[in-house]
Amino acid sequence: MTQNRTDISQLTLDFPHRPSLGREDFMVAPCNREAVSLIDNWPDWPYFAVCIYGPEGCGKTHLANVFANKVANLTNYPYKIPFIKAAAISLENIRSLFDAHNCLVIEELQADINQEALFHLYNLYRDEGGNILFLSEQAPARINFTLPDLRSRMNIVPTAEIKEPDDELLSALLVKLFTDRQITPSPELINYLLNNMRRSFAYARKVVAEIDTISLARKRAVTTSIAKEALAALDNNTQRDLFSD
Repeated sequence: MTQNRTDISQLTLDFPHRPSLGREDFMVAPCNREAVSLIDNWPDWPYFAVCIYGPEGCGKTHLANVFANKVANLTNYPYKIPFIKAAAISLENIRSLFDAHNCLVIEELQADINQEALFHLYNLYRDEGGNILFLSEQAPARINFTLPDLRSRMNIVPTAEIKEPDDELLSALLVKLFTDRQITPSPELINYLLNNMRRSFAYARKVVAEIDTISLARKRAVTTSIAKEALAALDNNTQRDLFSD
């Protein structure tokens, strides 16, 4: 008989949770601990700006919301600081952004932006006493900034990577995602998914959603057979995307 790899009764006990100030709890694990520490250490950051990077769905935006709420609570800011996509920064709006918001979250940091505008915004926040939290899928040093002055500045921004989850965190995440949908997964279901799914935060969310959809359509309880069907459906969708026009 195969021994279960996980014990569902222990999953929610083994992980420390940090309150998300009005949002769902954020599970702290080795793969994200450094990023959580950066957020917890504000305003005592090592530099005026920091960058949290990692794959889609890993929790960057969740942590950024924790940061935004923390700024609002600690500084009596009248509302949560804004999130702005890097591509939306222009030479026309950098001054107004700083004048209105001493702290800023800049999402989707990448090379395909107005690099001159980001360069000037960076200097403005650095020189006049603001803070920026950058979010990206890769480290700033790996982004192909063609403006040398911007590249050199982004290379010195302290960073923290959120890596893909290990078995322990992925198990806890799956349990939480099912619980959010009022589903109590069995240990067998979690172990089956761990052994057969793609190992990423984003895929975990997709597969739980697909399992729930199939379960509701079939009017059946969630089982490993439904999980197998969900995995096959997601794989087929991926294949279609690869070969579609």
